[in-house]
Amino acid sequence: MHAKNRLHTSGNNSPSPPASPAHSPRHRHHRSSKPSGRFTHRSLLQRFSRFIVSFLVRRQGVLLFVPLLYISSMLFYMGTVQFDDVTGSIKPSMAIGSVYRSPELYAKLRNEMDIDNATSDAISTLWKRAKSTDWRPCISKSSGGLPESNGYIYIEANGGLNQQRTSICNAVAVAGFLNATLVIPNFHFHSIWRDPSKFSDIYDEEFFIKSLENDVRVVNSIPKYLMERFDHNMSNVLNFKIKAWAPIRYYKDTVLPRLLEEKVIRISPFANRLSFDAPPAVQRLRCLANYEALQFSRSILTIGETLVARMKDRSAHNGGKYISVHLRFEEDMVAFSCCVYDGGKKEVEDMKAAREKGWKGKFTKPGRVLQPGVNRVNGKCPLTPLEVGLMLRGMGFDKSTSIFLASGQIYNSDRYMAPLLEMFPLLQTKDMLASIQELAPYKNFSSRMAAIDYTVCLHSEVFVTTQGGNFPHFLLGHRRYLFNGHAKTIRPDKRKLALYFDNPNIGWRTFKRHMLGMRAHSDSKGIELKRPNDSIYSFPCPNCMCRTNRTIEDSSTP
Repeated sequence: MHAKNRLHTSGNNSPSPPASPAHSPRHRHHRSSKPSGRFTHRSLLQRFSRFIVSFLVRRQGVLLFVPLLYISSMLFYMGTVQFDDVTGSIKPSMAIGSVYRSPELYAKLRNEMDIDNATSDAISTLWKRAKSTDWRPCISKSSGGLPESNGYIYIEANGGLNQQRTSICNAVAVAGFLNATLVIPNFHFHSIWRDPSKFSDIYDEEFFIKSLENDVRVVNSIPKYLMERFDHNMSNVLNFKIKAWAPIRYYKDTVLPRLLEEKVIRISPFANRLSFDAPPAVQRLRCLANYEALQFSRSILTIGETLVARMKDRSAHNGGKYISVHLRFEEDMVAFSCCVYDGGKKEVEDMKAAREKGWKGKFTKPGRVLQPGVNRVNGKCPLTPLEVGLMLRGMGFDKSTSIFLASGQIYNSDRYMAPLLEMFPLLQTKDMLASIQELAPYKNFSSRMAAIDYTVCLHSEVFVTTQGGNFPHFLLGHRRYLFNGHAKTIRPDKRKLALYFDNPNIGWRTFKRHMLGMRAHSDSKGIELKRPNDSIYSFPCPNCMCRTNRTIEDSSTP
């Protein structure tokens, strides 16, 4: 029996790993003359470091020890965080990033910040580039019937809302490429998100199947006559363990023959099991699944649109425009980052308990050293609500700005949210916009709550992301798809922010100049074309979008 492959392509290989760095030329080791006078502590360390490096070079082992030398130098430069054996509190060194100094900076800049009237009406002056962009959605759909299916593919989508979304879209692309029938994906229950929701609880299943009917067959379940071979138990079905970021050719060369033989295969887990770089026909199916076929369920869409309307009503003084902020300062996020904030005993105990609960043993392995200061300078610490407020005020948003805050339960919210509400009293969350009764059907389901946040953020005038992850990456691409190719998204440089927040001598004018520069940089990056290894879910141009015909536009201009 011959496989039917509707997508003609030569396949695609995974990107090759970067070449090994060239060996540095060997240097002769010269004896230095005996210095005179007293040695400082730093000079002794420098002499010792030179000796070690010289020794390793002579032994031709420098490349082997480069990681060790890097870590050692970082520890020497940044300092370490010490714990008080009696109180359990943290005694930070004075290195950059080792102390959370943002509250001090807020106290210093607050008066000047409130006096500065030049920050008003920032929303109306933003994103001028977005109005002049010339991209539009142009995902083609097939017409006519589909050839006979090569078999059924059943995948398990793991992770949170948007990691599951990745799996769904990739599964559509793989099924279409192999001319297979896709079974509605099963959502794997995760110990962190703890959401038992099914596909139909979050997405409009009927709309999904209908939107893909001429491109990919999608069904609710595998026929009973096929499942009889497996005693009606999916665990008995052949499970393919596919490596991460596998090229599409792997599916043709390895998966398709077994699909033809077995007629039913299972792929679990399926997150990130397809390379970003793929032929145009595969990318078209990804575009179709993500931007057209995947629509939230009617109930989620209804409450999401209701909250969007309420945010616009509360932003009438700004022409109905509001900004949305994705804030990741939940307890588990702070714990996983291993960053230090107030450094008190309660925080230490809370973070230890959260790490042990979510990642048992991961952070207590022998030899594991936590370096909060290094993490902060490297931009890996979640921004606090206070830091987000300072950044936005510096970028030109004043107290009259309406903000929708998308977030889970903020850690120690009474304390950490207070300064943000002082800077932006018109801030709203879904819990503030909706009644208890309205949110009740979604309250204990993290993915459904995230879907509501996603909807309100998608339709905001400006979206601000404060941390990496699938949520902002999908929103970035979806907003580009909706707003003529421009993301209208602020992506701050957290490494630079760490330096500004740590500088006790910085003044308001200087701080504001840096923030405006950061905002301008985000504007310049609003329109970006996808490169080979970029995600199509963040960069829909040019695979999912086409350039508008400027000639037609020009001729219609009076």
